Amino acid sequence: MTTDPMLAYRISALETLFRQIADTRMAGLPVINPALRVEAVGFEPCASEPDLPAAVSGVLVTPWFMNLVRLPLVREDDPGRVGVSRRLALGNERFDFIGAHEAAIGTFDACSLFSPMFDFPDQDNAVATARAVLIRLRTPQAPAAAPREAEGEVERPSRRGFLFGRSRTP
Repeated sequence: MTTDPMLAYRISALETLFRQIADTRMAGLPVINPALRVEAVGFEPCASEPDLPAAVSGVLVTPWFMNLVRLPLVREDDPGRVGVSRRLALGNERFDFIGAHEAAIGTFDACSLFSPMFDFPDQDNAVATARAVLIRLRTPQAPAAAPREAEGEVERPSRRGFLFGRSRTP
């Protein structure tokens, strides 16, 4: 994964936390795909954001969701961010992330990609999808034509539409 000890520690703590959640809070719930397990995919340092500490971002695969995650490099406890939506950069795009807090790792931000996870037959497929998402987000894109404007607002593609090359409009 990485040779930076702080980065490795934070990612390990994230995986450990969500493995514990899988074994406790989520155990036996019908939204679990038993073919999957918790895995942090492609975490690396990300661009800094105003008012937020240095962080890493990547995809967290669990048996019940796949999320983009922005995890501060140093533990942060900010209960005021829980449930608050922020538009954060990941690669060349910006997405709406929701603030969350877990006692084991502190405050972090998550953006849902898939939930539930029944479309994934196995861990390899889920991880391959997570890697494809990150490659798409982190690869510089050629400048696009000027965006269409609808009633004064710029139309944004849906997350899945962007990630998988599908337009929202026909």
